Amino acid sequence: MGFFSFLGRVLFASLFILSAWQMYNEFGTDGGPAAKELAPKLAVFQKYLKSNFGEGAPIIDVRHFVAASIVLKGLGGLLFVFGSSFGAYLLLYHLAYTTPLLYDFYNYSYGKPEFFALGQEFLQCVALFGALLFFLGMKSSIIRRQLRKKTPKTKTS
Repeated sequence: MGFFSFLGRVLFASLFILSAWQMYNEFGTDGGPAAKELAPKLAVFQKYLKSNFGEGAPIIDVRHFVAASIVLKGLGGLLFVFGSSFGAYLLLYHLAYTTPLLYDFYNYSYGKPEFFALGQEFLQCVALFGALLFFLGMKSSIIRRQLRKKTPKTKTS
């Protein structure tokens, strides 16, 4: 069972690790293709923040956003392979802040092709989020079960 658990974690984390590696190789000076895709979406988000918080709204640099994604996916994926809860939390954090921004199907009307394509990608990320939550739940239940086990008492004659 231990080998299959490790294999499952390797296959799951390979999605994040390979994506981080590709983003790292394409990063360059401008942030690469990921930054070009994210720039308009972050601009809309910046406008939203500015309308709610005024001039005190934080300014998000696209290159820093992409670099943070690379670090979270790479480090989180590597730690997750070895069964680390911290790695799972890093991947959860990455999914939580990128999914609604990248897959903004809610900005398109129902029936448009973008709505269905982005909706499907959004649901895939939600499923990955759920799998990470399941991993964390199982890991904590195993630890609790081990703590509840009592040591056997020796019988005295």
